Amino acid sequence: MAAAVAAAADVENPLLKNFDFPPFDSVEADHVRPGVRALLKQLEDDLDELERTVEPTWSKLVEPLEKIVDKLSVVWGMVNHLKAVKDTAELRAAIEEVQPEKVKFQLRLGQSKPIYNAFKAIQESPEWQHLSDARKRIVEGQIKEAVLGGVALDDEKREEFNKVEQELERLSQKFGENVLDATKKFERLVTDKKEIEGLPPTALGLAAQTAVSKGHPGATSEDGPWIITLDGPSFMSVMQHCRNRGLREEVYRAYITRASSGDLDNTPIIDQILKLRLEKARLLNYNNYAEVSMATKMATVEKAQELLEKLRSASWDAAVKDLEELKYFAKSQGAAEADDLRHWDISFWAERLREAKYDINEEELRPYFSLPKVMNGLFNLAKKLFDINIEAADGLAPVWNSDVRFYCIKDSSGSPTAYFYFDPYSRPSEKRGGAWMDEVVGRSRVLSRNGTSPRLPVAHMVCNQTPPVGDKPSLMTFREVETVFHEFGHALQHMLTKVDEGLVAGIRGIEWDAVELPSQFMENWCYHRETLMGIAKHYETGENLPEEVFLKLVAARTYRAGTLSLRQLKFATTDLELHLNYVPGGPESIYDVDQRVSKRTQIIPPLPEDRFLCGFSHIFAGGYAAGYYSYKWAEVLSADAFSAFEDAGLDDNKAVEETGHKFRETILALGGGKAPLEVFVEFRGREPSPEALLRHNGLLAATASA
Repeated sequence: MAAAVAAAADVENPLLKNFDFPPFDSVEADHVRPGVRALLKQLEDDLDELERTVEPTWSKLVEPLEKIVDKLSVVWGMVNHLKAVKDTAELRAAIEEVQPEKVKFQLRLGQSKPIYNAFKAIQESPEWQHLSDARKRIVEGQIKEAVLGGVALDDEKREEFNKVEQELERLSQKFGENVLDATKKFERLVTDKKEIEGLPPTALGLAAQTAVSKGHPGATSEDGPWIITLDGPSFMSVMQHCRNRGLREEVYRAYITRASSGDLDNTPIIDQILKLRLEKARLLNYNNYAEVSMATKMATVEKAQELLEKLRSASWDAAVKDLEELKYFAKSQGAAEADDLRHWDISFWAERLREAKYDINEEELRPYFSLPKVMNGLFNLAKKLFDINIEAADGLAPVWNSDVRFYCIKDSSGSPTAYFYFDPYSRPSEKRGGAWMDEVVGRSRVLSRNGTSPRLPVAHMVCNQTPPVGDKPSLMTFREVETVFHEFGHALQHMLTKVDEGLVAGIRGIEWDAVELPSQFMENWCYHRETLMGIAKHYETGENLPEEVFLKLVAARTYRAGTLSLRQLKFATTDLELHLNYVPGGPESIYDVDQRVSKRTQIIPPLPEDRFLCGFSHIFAGGYAAGYYSYKWAEVLSADAFSAFEDAGLDDNKAVEETGHKFRETILALGGGKAPLEVFVEFRGREPSPEALLRHNGLLAATASA
């Protein structure tokens, strides 16, 4: 009887249903424990069966393996996605409880000797010569992953390795939760408008809206009260626009010490994570975790360091000049702090100087960038470059919030090739900050829905823009426009893949340091006249963005490029140092490392109490450990890829379309089915060079002096 009841419950569980599009609207926290457990039970059985019957052939090894991997990633992906966009204490607790069981299964799968031996047998067979590139990549990738996953360790070491993996997964989950909770915890109630003088209307609107949601029902953007938070849009607007230096300092100090004290302190978690990563590296016979990380990337430790140093020396003098210019400007404005600019002054004065220099006020640009117009322009560009049509398909798939849009991508003959969700607005109470793209399902021949054509890829894109206020549409900053283009670049690589082998289709199987290429490539189009002018129309009057404003935006692109470059290089270098040379429990603390790296990468040294590492989710709660350099690495690739369009002639439509077609057929179509360097060379005709990046950033001249 009990078994029958359990089976009936499983049938009702939306996580276990067979679906074309995930039932995001009906998954509740209560479904997670029974759903994930039932799924893992089924996958255990499937894995037993596979290990029992495995042969070194595609149909007896790779196809059943892909089905197992896919089922887990789709269901776990749904649950994790909901945690990111619709977080609740119940959902969090449920995920935390089943996570160790999921990791345990993944370890068992990754350490399966029968599967590993079958892959090795394929590689050593006479058939190997005749396999396609994509199939070879799968075999090589699976063998490498298995070794990095501990398959070759003896039983005792493997047990130790698995404990380390479990603990690492738990710690990074906890790290992220602490950052979210610490960010949520800070609230600054403001009742006197003088205190927040300088804040633009959109920021006042947001602060009043936040106050309403926190129990001040009468709050208005005009009369307050207002609540300032550490959430991206709120924090940035205070740093850039608030004239009240004291408030800027208070908010800045709160921000750089997030999750660094009390029961949300991430310091011990970081120490533990670094210690366990080093232990893992040594178990696998590597000297440090950076080497483990590089084993699956395009770069090597030396190559990454070499690039970072090259860019650092090209950026340093420019960054020194940036600061001098800022001091001089602040002085000319009669600022008391001009001779002693502190961290909480930089964004404020940089914004004032930008306004003076280029006469661009980010806030005054917002009315020209309404979300519907921006999306429309982005879709037109995709049609021109890649010959695809993007159509609204709302209602076709269930969504997790009424603001989420759903789209279908069709090829030139009108057949659907992919789908994606778009969740644009900030919801601080339940949605994590930042912007990201992820796969919902990947393209796959094996998982065909009808037995003939491959299953089509589905992606989601998530941003955190200012929501519509009243009857105004969401009005975006130029930075937010760039972000949407960026995430859409990732989505395109997932959706326009032509690879039918699910394990390397779309963004799967692409080396981590190459994965930002299409996203950063798309950002370049925000500075392309025709593209931008097609988007930038005033939401009320419909008038175009004035030509002189466009020219200023382009000129402003290299504004403080040295400073911004150093900031990324600081993150990347700190990350590498912590995973390459730092000794957990040694004489140097993690904060000593941070301060040491800052001497070479920061013109104004960080405050002694700076704890930015406690909020550095990319490397402690995301996949960027010993991989943050990837942003710069991929920027080199993407700038060089865009320079192919510059060489062809950006005003020559035919040349742009031809180059776009080539980009689609290589970078976007080949996905993880071919080594990224080969794909790049196929597109560009040569290996990548950092010259285009330095040129775009106005740093080429500086290189000579450095």
